[in-house]
Amino acid sequence: MGTSKKEKFSTSQNRLADLAKALGHPARIAILQFLAAKDVCICGDIVDELPLSQATVSQHLAELKQAGLIKGEIEGPKVCYCINKKAWQEAKQLLAQFMTDVKSCC
Repeated sequence: MGTSKKEKFSTSQNRLADLAKALGHPARIAILQFLAAKDVCICGDIVDELPLSQATVSQHLAELKQAGLIKGEIEGPKVCYCINKKAWQEAKQLLAQFMTDVKSCC
């Protein structure tokens, strides 16, 4: 496989691509919607809300955390997750700017 050549693109292009990848699965969208609706850190409830196994939910949470869209804090044997509001604002700004900059062709 070839290299991604990410260094050839701007910081904002790379960041937007990372965010888009994290948002690129319906389970991750569902997780973000669930966390945003609660507006507090949630521990075990996420698995109960999705039609997925705990292991699969954990993989999706890891992707969202890697992109910075959520935060996870350890509380005893549990990890509690919540929206990373700073990263969420950044994502909104980058996506809005992208949508504004890319003009409609039709």
